[in-house]
Amino acid sequence: MAELTSPQLNTAPLPRRRQLLVLGICCLSLLIVSLDNTALNVALPSIQRDLDASVSGLQWVIDAYTLVLASLLMLSGSTADRIGRRRVFTTGLVLFVLGSLLCSLAPTLETLVAFRMVQAVGGSMLNPVAMSIITNTFTDPAARARAIGVWGAVVGVSMATGPLVGGLLVGSVGWRAIFWVNLPIGLTALVLTLRYVPESRAPRPRRVDPVGQVLVTALLGSLTYAIIESSPLFAGVAAVALAGILLYEPRRREPLIDLRFFRSAPFSGATVIAVCAFAALGGFLFLNTLYLQDVRGLSALHAGLYMLPMAAMTFVFAPLSGRLVGSRGPRPSLLLAGSAMAAGALLFAAFHAETGTPLLFTGYVVFGIGFGLVNAPITNTAVAGMPRAQAGVAAAVASTSRQIGQTLGVAVAGAVLSAGLGPGAYGKTADATAGFVAASKPVYWIITGCGLCVLLAGALTSGAWARRTAERTAERLAAEGDGAQAAARASSP
Repeated sequence: MAELTSPQLNTAPLPRRRQLLVLGICCLSLLIVSLDNTALNVALPSIQRDLDASVSGLQWVIDAYTLVLASLLMLSGSTADRIGRRRVFTTGLVLFVLGSLLCSLAPTLETLVAFRMVQAVGGSMLNPVAMSIITNTFTDPAARARAIGVWGAVVGVSMATGPLVGGLLVGSVGWRAIFWVNLPIGLTALVLTLRYVPESRAPRPRRVDPVGQVLVTALLGSLTYAIIESSPLFAGVAAVALAGILLYEPRRREPLIDLRFFRSAPFSGATVIAVCAFAALGGFLFLNTLYLQDVRGLSALHAGLYMLPMAAMTFVFAPLSGRLVGSRGPRPSLLLAGSAMAAGALLFAAFHAETGTPLLFTGYVVFGIGFGLVNAPITNTAVAGMPRAQAGVAAAVASTSRQIGQTLGVAVAGAVLSAGLGPGAYGKTADATAGFVAASKPVYWIITGCGLCVLLAGALTSGAWARRTAERTAERLAAEGDGAQAAARASSP
């Protein structure tokens, strides 16, 4: 991935200051993609009132974005390797800014959902491509590990500070302002990219896998629809699509999803951890946004301020986790993250933390610590040990797993909450509060289980045995890649 074949592309290592500038530009793109979705959570009650949306409609406002993002991340990453990473990255910024502008003007719920999908198409060209740019820019392994740690920290910080930013914007201007913020940030990132980010391509880009892309999109779309709309038919479609992936992808020389990656225990663990951690976050934010505003009657601004303890802990512990991963490896961060996320959710599941403000804040603090710790080891574990030519694809799978997790978390939380709530359950009355707490309790037990999965997967896939499986997988992939390149050279005229 680091070696460029085109003579007009710069192959020399960039100066240190230029490397840091490229890292900052990539983090800007990550900031708007991650911040946008969590900030919008706080705006859901306002959108519900303005656009007359149901709970399932609100779920689609969030999940239409994460679903398209998850479906296209790997395609965007392989396309960037083929035609140029900077070219795809700048295209993504343009589409994301355009989608944000359209979302801010959306007159109906249906158009808002459609424009969110436009945003997501652009967003899919940012995260995995930015990771490929970072991997290509930081050639020293130690420097690359630190850069990936910064990247993971930005994910955690942006995801957790979203509710506070969203509350400030909705409370002062309105929910449409959440999309306006993306415009200056996105345009700034675009100008800086054109000026400072060098073009790069993979020496041997992966082939397009249209069948695999269709199967992945069908799996994620039908599974999300089946959960939100309680559709057995679409659950069956999801099962068929999954079977198709497992049967078809191993038969391709260059599949969209290279199932050989999962022979590496750390890579498999990173995938499971990403899904569970972001499912927990998606469900946690969805429930608390509705509770604080629709049940407690807080404004969007005050709801964002209530979540400030969680944002503050994530802001503090995300960079600390990046440093911890760089010095001690991913294991300590993963064990602490899983324990804290499970403990924070348990306060709501077993002790009804919503009913008392001190306990509510305690839950936010503990959960925020856990989520702040989990992001850096996800990306580092997914990429570490992979051949550099495969690092971008591995990072794309990790990013996809994050979006899948958040999509499923919102879908499951909304479906379980809707099933438990009766007509007129919302409102600032004692009965409404008790009804919401009872309906959300099963969701918090699910979130607690997600935290325990992070803990268990982190313990099982970060030891000496797991590292050996990663080394063996990397050796096989590198050997098979060298063999494929030799065959391609021998067959060329």
